[in-house]
Amino acid sequence: MTRRPGDGPGGGQDPSEEVRGPGAAHGAGEEPGAGPGLTVSGQERLARAALTRIIEPGDEHGGRWLRECGAVELVRRITSGDGTAEQLSGMTPKRLAGYRLRAEGADPGRDLSVIAALGGRFVCPGDREWPSQLDDLADARPTGLWVRGPRDLRLWALRSVAVVGARACTPYGSHMAAGLGAGLAELGWMVVSGAAFGVDGAAHRGALAVGGATTAVLACGVDVPYPRGHAELIGRIAQQGLVIGELPPSDHPTRSRFILRNRVIAALTRGTVVVEAEYRSGSLVTARCAQRLGRFTMGVQGPATSGLSAGVHELLRGEAVLVTDAAEVAELVGDTGELAPARRGPVHPRDLLDATSARVLDALPRRGALSGRDVARTAGTSADEALGRLYELHSLGFVERDGEVWRLTPRSTCNGDARRGGT
Repeated sequence: MTRRPGDGPGGGQDPSEEVRGPGAAHGAGEEPGAGPGLTVSGQERLARAALTRIIEPGDEHGGRWLRECGAVELVRRITSGDGTAEQLSGMTPKRLAGYRLRAEGADPGRDLSVIAALGGRFVCPGDREWPSQLDDLADARPTGLWVRGPRDLRLWALRSVAVVGARACTPYGSHMAAGLGAGLAELGWMVVSGAAFGVDGAAHRGALAVGGATTAVLACGVDVPYPRGHAELIGRIAQQGLVIGELPPSDHPTRSRFILRNRVIAALTRGTVVVEAEYRSGSLVTARCAQRLGRFTMGVQGPATSGLSAGVHELLRGEAVLVTDAAEVAELVGDTGELAPARRGPVHPRDLLDATSARVLDALPRRGALSGRDVARTAGTSADEALGRLYELHSLGFVERDGEVWRLTPRSTCNGDARRGGT
């Protein structure tokens, strides 16, 4: 439960003084980075913005303290020297020293002004725009999300699917990811990925190409185009969709932050599709996190000889579901009635024949001719039955008569599906 100012130890002092810092000269009524859907108080938002610089994403100790104390009180304890921070369960001198070192550089007012200048906002738990499915992460839940883009994150995330995979993907992987991105967007689903090279970028581009919804979850500040080669793509996503992240403006990515970012992708969406992944892959981290959270996990099969598909195949040997296109994904994660079309091969003219006519047709050799009596013997019918069926097949163009004998019509369309010794 979030405490009111003055409720915790050290009572009479307003915790907002510790939270605001020199760059936070905005009152709650004129808070930068606020907008429609943002309903959390100004002090709470400033405190949480500060905590995104103090506590690393996914820090469950920090998440527990945040739940127990509230954002304003937690920042006050970390930044004050009254001994209350040391009383937090699990707080060590080394950890506290690290938090305080980071807190020295925290300027939440400045960060909120930067995101506002970008046309973005800082969304906190309790805001109308907060996607409540992230609460499934418990104490690893994001402190808040920095958001760029004109769309409503909560509404878009209600129908969202993650498409992730290898950075160094094959042309096949890129093709499948782009097709899934476009197909899901056309079906009204938001495509979520990490804006990385390879599968991620292909999925985003597929959704953008059809004017659909897509969201990039970054492992850095939302004003940092990473990878740099995707600066234009991330800019397009920010204009047409959403760019979100846990880290404050200008913060840089690290290897651990990429891994921790994946839990947000998994929790935000109804399911995760993996397109090409090796045994050691961040995409598999996303998929396994989705499984732990009770989300759907799907994979796109690749060549058995490809190392880039080995991780996907391992998922498919477990609880993941094989999918080949957007319709199959939507059928799995969607609502009742969102069914993929029935799959079947081509229908040949011979498929429309009844069983007896098919046996009579099979009785005729590929080369040469037979009498009606010989056809009846081979087909296991009476001579009259065979003759009647042969005339019927003649009218349909399957056979022709040559005096007293019958032969197959010499056209590939008459018996195009291989009959004898074929596949």
